[in-house]
Amino acid sequence: MLNRLKRSLFAQVVLALILGVICGLYFHDFSIALKPLGDGFISFIKMLIAPIVFCVVVLGIYGAEDIKKMGRVGAKTILYFEVVTTIALILGIAAAYLFKPGVGMNIDISKLDSKDLTTYTERAHELNSASDFLLHLIPKTVFDAFTKGDILQVLVIAILFGVAMLLVPKNVADTAKSFIESISEILFKMMGLIIKLAPIGVFGSVAFTTAKFGISSLLQLGSLVLLFYATCFFFVFIILGSILKICGFNIFKFVAYFKEELTIVLGTASSDSVLPQIMQKLRNLGIKNSTVGLVIPTGYSFNLDGFSIYLTLGVIFIAQACNIDLSLQHLMAILFVSLITSKGAHGIPGSALVILAATLSVVPSLPTIGLVLLLSVDWFIGIVRALTNLIGNCVATVVIAVWEKDIDKVQARKILDQQRTKTS
Repeated sequence: MLNRLKRSLFAQVVLALILGVICGLYFHDFSIALKPLGDGFISFIKMLIAPIVFCVVVLGIYGAEDIKKMGRVGAKTILYFEVVTTIALILGIAAAYLFKPGVGMNIDISKLDSKDLTTYTERAHELNSASDFLLHLIPKTVFDAFTKGDILQVLVIAILFGVAMLLVPKNVADTAKSFIESISEILFKMMGLIIKLAPIGVFGSVAFTTAKFGISSLLQLGSLVLLFYATCFFFVFIILGSILKICGFNIFKFVAYFKEELTIVLGTASSDSVLPQIMQKLRNLGIKNSTVGLVIPTGYSFNLDGFSIYLTLGVIFIAQACNIDLSLQHLMAILFVSLITSKGAHGIPGSALVILAATLSVVPSLPTIGLVLLLSVDWFIGIVRALTNLIGNCVATVVIAVWEKDIDKVQARKILDQQRTKTS
């Protein structure tokens, strides 16, 4: 048993989760002091995400060896992202109106404390219009995008760099490719070392959260949390499951294949930490590196399914809690703006609340101060939000790979069947 625990990161993370809950319940002050363990682990991960995304996108584009193919794959990827993201946004609206989680709260806006919202509302001003969003894509300098860790800006630089490599003489491009491959290998090795610290990060994060909010905090705004969980479950296993079925794969086997990575996300509420492992596992399924290298990093900014569900669900929840009726015109405006603002979520500190603040500004009658209602449960919602985002991007990679015939289906089914056997 001990040997298995030493070898299995999955088992270590699960044990850390359990110990974190116990510690948070019975050792309050000590658990509060453990917050730096979780924060430090996430900071280590974020330190490497920008350069890793740059390397994998550049190598993915250059690996296509054809600008037309790269453009075709990119167009199909964006089209798929927009369709599925729209479904997720509409699903959030449908869930809010069907189950009405905010109805009956009768919140008096004047009594809400706004002091914790200042940071989020200030950042939201940067995303108030489509032009602001588009201008935000352009970094002040090449290095500025990396130092800020702005993944959207890094993506823009990586795409330009990758396309330029296809246009310069082959000897020049191959030299650059060899250098980037070497850097990429080192970065992935660094990430592998950091991931070994995942149980410590999960323990600290879960202990702190349990001590600060308590198990009873799940009862506060519990209907919203449970509704969001159920909606994400429906989205993953019914919507994405159906999409995957059309491609010839089983969603349950697929999710089981990524159980170790999903457990780390469960403990940290962040999918950044498992980016390299996810990409490697997708390649192991027989998907070409050029497809994996383009779809996954792009999806981290453009295909946030869990976030999209939360965005519309959260906005309507605030409206219901404050007894504000939204017209069809308001809903269409929220849906349209959400399609834009949701693309800027990754890499922004407190992204969910920042984007919610930006979206709320679309309807003048909706109070930004209503975000106070969501502060206490944002961490709990963030867990499933990150899990849904990650699964959505993995499914997207398979869909694009099948669409482009860039996947060995026989190899993929064999590996997924073996994984199901191990799990059972």
